[in-house]
Amino acid sequence: MVILPDQRWSQAQRRWRRAEELGFDHAWTYDHLGWRDLVDGPWFGTVPTLTAAALVTRRIRLGTMVASPNFRHPVSFTRDVTAIDDVSGGRLVLGLGAGAGGSSFDNRVLGAPPLSPRARVDRFAEFAGLLDRLLREDRVSWSGEYYTAVDARSTPGCVQQPRVPFVLAANGPRSMRIAARLGEGWVTTGGVAADPGGDTSAWWRSVADLARRFEDAAGQAGRDYQALDRYLSLDASGGFALASEGYFADVAGRAADLGFTDAITHWPRPSGPYEGSESVLEAVAASALPAIRAAGPPAGR
Repeated sequence: MVILPDQRWSQAQRRWRRAEELGFDHAWTYDHLGWRDLVDGPWFGTVPTLTAAALVTRRIRLGTMVASPNFRHPVSFTRDVTAIDDVSGGRLVLGLGAGAGGSSFDNRVLGAPPLSPRARVDRFAEFAGLLDRLLREDRVSWSGEYYTAVDARSTPGCVQQPRVPFVLAANGPRSMRIAARLGEGWVTTGGVAADPGGDTSAWWRSVADLARRFEDAAGQAGRDYQALDRYLSLDASGGFALASEGYFADVAGRAADLGFTDAITHWPRPSGPYEGSESVLEAVAASALPAIRAAGPPAGR
């Protein structure tokens, strides 16, 4: 469940508590300075939001969907990550991605020059690799193309050892290799732009192709593909997964058939992106989630 950080905490905390009560396994929020046409409305910081969510929940795992190098530095972000992992009692899952191009609000609001797709992946490789070291080791020094660390400390380290799990967003061959090498999980939104409300077959074919390619990348990295978590963002298909109880069951089932271990949708909003009804969410939690769990994990898990 992705819960956008678009409400004051006095309102928002209900959704995080309810996500846990309804039985969802993980709850995420976006790590942006603003997003799409919501930039003129309320929007709150990811780190304090997840910290507050950790204090009002007990079981559900919490994560970033996804943190990127657009405005994060591995040294300072290490302190944020270890703090959330500590406050949550070891429930943080760190979603990481390369970051959008120059057209993204994060880039524009900071006046950052656009990077080429190749440069974004180069930066992502350095960002994820240095963050991995900082979370595993104390006293790290590094001088790279994009980041510098001089005797950076990370004491006391993560509650989860050797560090919090990484879930890396990747569609291209180079980013998939990074995900296969550093990640405990992989997440995708599909390989083609979906047709909103239209034919989704091309999108599903792209998802199946990406799953095969990630399996190959994992093998080349010497990783056991079946031991890695595979997340699919259902709402990238062109339709909102919580449009109806039946539709959710259908798309979640298709994700499982393709070998995905986890499916992600968004908390319904009253209007705009992910517009929907919380009554559908309640119905899905009451029937579809137990049915999916009863069916068991994908083959090989």
